[in-house]
Amino acid sequence: MPRKKKIDAEKDSQKPRVHKELEGFDIRINAFGEIVSTLEIEKINEFLDRHVDDKKLRHLKNKSKKSEE
Repeated sequence: MPRKKKIDAEKDSQKPRVHKELEGFDIRINAFGEIVSTLEIEKINEFLDRHVDDKKLRHLKNKSKKSEE
């Protein structure tokens, strides 16, 4: 059993793979329950806008493409 615990500890110490633009990004919750981040929220939102498809806004994109044609 000790061997299995050692393997689990190694997995926890590895850092996750991240996008190049988010290199060095770290987020934590302090003792007061506040979110502390190494990147500004605005930069995170810009990144998400560029790289993540918003399902709720798909119909707006489709309408704008049809009106342009």
